[in-house]
Amino acid sequence: MNGKISIIFLSIGIIVAILISSQSLKANSADHISNDLKNMAKANNKFAFELYSQLSKSEKGNIFYSPLSIFTALAMTYEGARGQTAEEMKSALHFSTNSISRQNFVYIYNEFNKKNKDYELKMLNNLWLQKGYNVLKTYKDNVKKYYSGEITNLDFINETEKSRQAINDLIRKNTNNKIRDLLGPDSVKPLTRLIITNAIYFKESWQWEFDKSKTKEQNFRINETKAIRTKMMSIQPDKVKFNYADLGNLQILELPYKGEKNSMLILLPSGDIKELENSLTEEKLVEYKNKMQKTKLDSIYIPKFKFDLGYDKLKENLKEMGIISAFENTKADFSSITGNRELFISDIVHKAHIEVDEKGTEAAAATAAVMTFTAMPDAPEPIVFKADHPFIFIIQEKNTGIILFIGKVLNPTTEN
Repeated sequence: MNGKISIIFLSIGIIVAILISSQSLKANSADHISNDLKNMAKANNKFAFELYSQLSKSEKGNIFYSPLSIFTALAMTYEGARGQTAEEMKSALHFSTNSISRQNFVYIYNEFNKKNKDYELKMLNNLWLQKGYNVLKTYKDNVKKYYSGEITNLDFINETEKSRQAINDLIRKNTNNKIRDLLGPDSVKPLTRLIITNAIYFKESWQWEFDKSKTKEQNFRINETKAIRTKMMSIQPDKVKFNYADLGNLQILELPYKGEKNSMLILLPSGDIKELENSLTEEKLVEYKNKMQKTKLDSIYIPKFKFDLGYDKLKENLKEMGIISAFENTKADFSSITGNRELFISDIVHKAHIEVDEKGTEAAAATAAVMTFTAMPDAPEPIVFKADHPFIFIIQEKNTGIILFIGKVLNPTTEN
């Protein structure tokens, strides 16, 4: 490996982890601070859809991940990047001198970790360092100050397996046991020098919960020729209006959670979901949301589902998005981590868990919920939203619009 130490970047749905081996990461040279959180949300959401576009090409089944988790982990990595490596990461993350700031990450972290009786939402950032390895104080201070990153010394060289288990245990405990074995048996090696992890956990009840007694088995049309039986939840909201839009070829519904701080958007195409996937961007989502209005819906139907998904080719996806030199041991420049160019990212792993039922949503790494409307038979002009075929769902923070989780339901009866 030419004396280089690898970086493993782990993104676990609710958790993102980066391992750094033989190269180093640098702090962002731009100290300009912008308080515009909407610009940060826009950057995160652009990244979310560009990554989704890559995943939709390679993943044949359901999709679920946390763009914010990956985005945050990469931001901590970007703090150590210089030169071409920094420029590539800056472009892929849509950072600019006036659109993103470290202070925004402070705000996000603090908001996520506020105690709230209505929901659980927390973020955890960690640096796992090889004992005795020289990491610049500036880098450690920046990660601590702006990302609240806790620093732990481990012995990857002599206690490789013990170190792996220590990281996995912390992730498991902070995701309510939903993310297990984030780091596989071969992911941590004696050459590993730094692991950067980000974990996001989300659990919240619907503002208007579904009645379990009304959940019935119904058909879910996977494609034009195949349908499967699935448990379909339903609600007939009385005197309640939802943000909703019917664009002819697409229905959009916003399902609020109890705390009214977060919500789930369901994008239900009338035709092939590929058409929606190929056209969906951050700008398109804003356009769609601007067309939504408070609407009285007669019935909503959404399938129950539970996914445990893992992505072990994110490195290739990110290369397609322009982050290239960071993964090459001869070209990566993370010299703001150690003062020299000895580190590079050797791998990226992402795992995500989500469970959507009558009560609400629980997600580790990624969270999703889908609802369907069905019209009442005797209503003069009933409005039907029925998610009985493939759809995309987004869990967002309502104030900024930042996407926490995004997913696609192709088959609600499978867990992967």
